[in-house]
Amino acid sequence: QVQLVESGGGLVQAGGSLRLSCAASGSISSIDRRGWYRQFPGKQRDLVASISGGGTTTYADSVKGRFTISRDNANNTVYLQMNSLKPEDTAVYYCNGIVRGSWYWGQGTQVTVSS
Repeated sequence: QVQLVESGGGLVQAGGSLRLSCAASGSISSIDRRGWYRQFPGKQRDLVASISGGGTTTYADSVKGRFTISRDNANNTVYLQMNSLKPEDTAVYYCNGIVRGSWYWGQGTQVTVSS
């Protein structure tokens, strides 16, 4: 079993910044890929950013140039630096990791961007 524990999230004004963190623990040898997803009310959970074990990153078009994903393999932690936040970024954000072919998810954290 793998556990993902998130921190960060909260309320921020438009144009501000926020940094999300997610640490993994449990039965882990390596995490092949890690990512951040977000879910708007009434919508599906969509990819925000991902990072491979080799460091290759992928971003949704809506966040390119504003968000940055990174990982600290020594601490099994993935980060999402969010800059120039917009009200439309308001959502529940989830981190994930793939371990031995299985997908694991964090509990989710609310990000609210006020106008």
